[in-house]
Amino acid sequence: MKKALKIIGIILLCLVLLFAGYVAYVLIGYHRIGDQPLPVEGSASGTLGTGTEYKAVSYNIGFGAYESDFGFFMDGGSRARAWSKSRLDNNLRNIARVLKETNADLYLIQEIDIGSTRSYQVDERPYLIDALGGTAYTFAQNYDSSFLAYPVTQPFGKARSGLMTFSKAPVTTAERREVPVESGFTKFLDLDRCYAKHRIPLADGGELVLYNLHLSAYTSDGKIAYEQLEILLSDIQSEYEKGNCCIAGGDFNKDLLGDSSQYFGKSDIEYTWAQPIPDSMFEGRNITLIAPIDEANPVPSCRNADGPYHEGQYTLTIDGFLVTDNVEVVSATVIDTGFVYSDHNPVEMRFILN
Repeated sequence: MKKALKIIGIILLCLVLLFAGYVAYVLIGYHRIGDQPLPVEGSASGTLGTGTEYKAVSYNIGFGAYESDFGFFMDGGSRARAWSKSRLDNNLRNIARVLKETNADLYLIQEIDIGSTRSYQVDERPYLIDALGGTAYTFAQNYDSSFLAYPVTQPFGKARSGLMTFSKAPVTTAERREVPVESGFTKFLDLDRCYAKHRIPLADGGELVLYNLHLSAYTSDGKIAYEQLEILLSDIQSEYEKGNCCIAGGDFNKDLLGDSSQYFGKSDIEYTWAQPIPDSMFEGRNITLIAPIDEANPVPSCRNADGPYHEGQYTLTIDGFLVTDNVEVVSATVIDTGFVYSDHNPVEMRFILN
């Protein structure tokens, strides 16, 4: 009996030490990437200037895993990884095709993995680079996590991911700008948030300053995203006051329509992270929030991935743009893909620089 209890005690001690070691590994391994210059790669021969209509497209591709039958564990679903490497490959090819077919002048893309357990260590950048040839592009990493041993049956693992920006006009310089994240336990689940900032010379003088963003979602109350947005808005306003045109686009993780349920109906589940952005954040600034919507045929930009896409699932619009007063918006709409390739639909904005 004593021998059996001793063996049980040793096993329990080993489990405790193993757990303590894993916690130490996660805590010690946590780090933030920080501000850094971004190398501009590729070759772009196009030009941007005033008085001409252009198109920008933003698309959160959900690391290529969020097919219509995918539910992510952090959204209430059961999956932590893409269904398979072959399905991931096929889905990434379709995502690249959809982007190419938009024939945009500027592309702002979020959640591109470069070596993650969840996407079978596939570097997803070449899919996009090959499809969007003839562009200058950058990659800004915003995820470099330790191995997450949860869910137990299918661990999320280690993740490395980021933002890619493509321009048909040359980009002179680009940089990664870090923004704050929550300080509690949720920092281990959230991305290392940042935005990517690019300078594109205009043919008739001045610059277009282009921003790619992905604000926080998995937080205690969603308020940290306002702090992140405040930093971005201050940066944009400063560039506008220098005489530059500014466009920012991406995944705000906020209800850009104020109350998306008025367009897409209410769901059985309500979430706190998708709050509207207060109008007060834009007071005294020469910046406008552009929420893509076709009033005659409204299409959401995002679904909650608590399971396969289905009728009555929580849908809303959290992807959109910010523009300064010297950018005239001609239209802004959601491209309806039926959430076949991602839990997001692409959004596009046609604009004229003044």
